[in-house]
Amino acid sequence: MIFGLKIKNIAFILLGTAIMSFGLVTFNMQNKLAEGGFTGITLLLYFLFHWDPSYTNLILNIPLFFIGWKLLGRNLFIYTIIGTVGVSIFLWIFQRYPIDMPLTSDLTLAALFAGVFTGIGLGIIFRYGGTTGGVDIIARLVQKYIGWNMGKTMFMFDACVIALSLITYLNYKQAMYTLVAVFVGARVIDFIQEGAYSARGAMIISEKNERIADKILEEMGRGVTALKGYGSYTKSERDVLYCVVAKNEIMRLKNTITSVDPHAFISISIVHDVHGEGFTLDENKMPIID
Repeated sequence: MIFGLKIKNIAFILLGTAIMSFGLVTFNMQNKLAEGGFTGITLLLYFLFHWDPSYTNLILNIPLFFIGWKLLGRNLFIYTIIGTVGVSIFLWIFQRYPIDMPLTSDLTLAALFAGVFTGIGLGIIFRYGGTTGGVDIIARLVQKYIGWNMGKTMFMFDACVIALSLITYLNYKQAMYTLVAVFVGARVIDFIQEGAYSARGAMIISEKNERIADKILEEMGRGVTALKGYGSYTKSERDVLYCVVAKNEIMRLKNTITSVDPHAFISISIVHDVHGEGFTLDENKMPIID
């Protein structure tokens, strides 16, 4: 820990900025594809006026740091500075020492790889508590003073930047491939933040709840919670079991339940994030190192 900041988080935020910057230089800039957010503005200024994105990224973000630092909180503010400066540094490096991958004859590949690298980079940055500044700060300000949710503000900002790029330097084909890259990037961010870690939650309704709960605990080592439920058809109260397991345990859970009651009702849902014993804490309530 350095002044309350985790070295691991700083390292992964810098890794994320390196991956993101590599994708921007190698696939977006080399193939004239746009991007959303403040990154899209830096690319627009690059293609129109040849202004270096490594400098414009910092210049655009510095005023926002002064405006939004109170909203971010101390740690997020510092992680955001690290993320923003990291992007600028790696953009500067990859522009001066580029890896030439011309894909103008196959913009499908360019768009896919642009989205994948941007998504992986941002996903890592977000997962370890950082941001890259820009529209994230604006969205927080708008949420506080106007009441719009952050997703709405970020979507509108991205749409405006891409539309402006289309008007100024993109042709319709490049604009369409840019939308593909942005869509892929968004899905990859979700996967990095949630999908790779998601668990499964099971709701179980049975006449043999107690035996099912005991067997799940005995054979799988997973806890089960009994919730009070009311059947609107039967007009009677009954317990509903709830259990969270890892993705690779779901078939084992089903088999465990049906071995006790083949007629049990089982509803499975995706749990995007889970904290506690068996997932982020061990049996001694100590953090599991991931």
